[in-house]
Amino acid sequence: MTQVLRLTDVIVDGRLRGQRVFIRADLNVPQDNAGNITEDTRIQAAIPAIRQSLNAGAAVMVTSHLGRPIEGQFKPEDSLAPVAKRLSKLIGLDVPLVANWVEHGVSVSPGSVILLENCRVNLGEKNNSDALAQRMASLCDIYVNDAFGTAHRAEATTYGIAKYVKIACAGPLLMAELDALGKALANPKRPLVAIIAGAKVSTKLKILRSLAKKVDQLIVGGGIANTFMLAAGLPIGKSLADAALVIESRLIVDAANTRGASVPIPTDVVTAKALTPSAQAETKLVSEVADNDIILDIGPKTATELALQLEKAGTILWNGPVGVFEFDQFGNGTKILAQAIAKSKAFSIAGGGDTLAAIAKYGIHNKVNYISTGGGAFLTFLEGETLPAIEILKSLHNLGTLVYN
Repeated sequence: MTQVLRLTDVIVDGRLRGQRVFIRADLNVPQDNAGNITEDTRIQAAIPAIRQSLNAGAAVMVTSHLGRPIEGQFKPEDSLAPVAKRLSKLIGLDVPLVANWVEHGVSVSPGSVILLENCRVNLGEKNNSDALAQRMASLCDIYVNDAFGTAHRAEATTYGIAKYVKIACAGPLLMAELDALGKALANPKRPLVAIIAGAKVSTKLKILRSLAKKVDQLIVGGGIANTFMLAAGLPIGKSLADAALVIESRLIVDAANTRGASVPIPTDVVTAKALTPSAQAETKLVSEVADNDIILDIGPKTATELALQLEKAGTILWNGPVGVFEFDQFGNGTKILAQAIAKSKAFSIAGGGDTLAAIAKYGIHNKVNYISTGGGAFLTFLEGETLPAIEILKSLHNLGTLVYN
């Protein structure tokens, strides 16, 4: 579906044997205060590209960002050392960590893999420095972008380097993400239902506008739902909402309705007087919300009605829990929708950190067809925007224009 040169295309042609392969992965994993990795999904997702390259006889170097380091000011907490240790264990090979690789160069033999220290410490990375990109390109023969999570950024390791290598291609994870998203948006099985939830309409305004023109049902949750309730003239008490975007919310509803689509507004909600772990939850009709209430979840009636729609869907996009699911008394709405997605025969795709946490909490990991590793890139795609890291790969091979909006 996606018109770019793939790593598998290069492997089939036999061009990897003896070549130096530079893989830009997304190994930005969470760690505790002691520097221990607490969740390694992104590391595991990066392994297929590494294994494919090693099996094809390449000398492999991998790099990634980690956290938000200051360029030119390396600190111990910026190091990929914990990632190198975990990667070595998962691959079953020693993966040495190489520091100062831009200045001093690298040495790696065919059949071996090294990890290049945090790429965002290099001066010029974030502003896509041509000088840095050229220096990095000189270290390799083939560039593989397998970092979907950074595809929405034009940086030296995601964009610039591709211009200066002999061969630039997309890795298996990047392609799997694009193929799944393309399937969900380009020619979806109907009904297409999207769940978009979050604290504020302002943070997901572009997504809501874009999806209102495409989906059959746009389910909103969290603070976003509160804003849409306010736009419908319903009381929301002290709940989080974007009062300044009430008119914009009405326009989104109108845009969906004009197409025969819908943006369902909750009919009942779960409230509390404060957002605390021990807060007492109370279920109310939306018309009964008091001035001192805080809406923290959709109610059971609303959840059941939405679950029925999800079970009938052909395609489901999910970004964001519909309540404060971290506290069990405000997690029932998200739990019911998660279970409905798990039972549905629809093609389902989910993305976003809080969404992944909800998937893990309710144990439906194996019941979602595709779980995106990208945060910002996933949202950018849903917004209908282009992804710079993909555009450069396409343009280098003159393979036409990819349409994903």
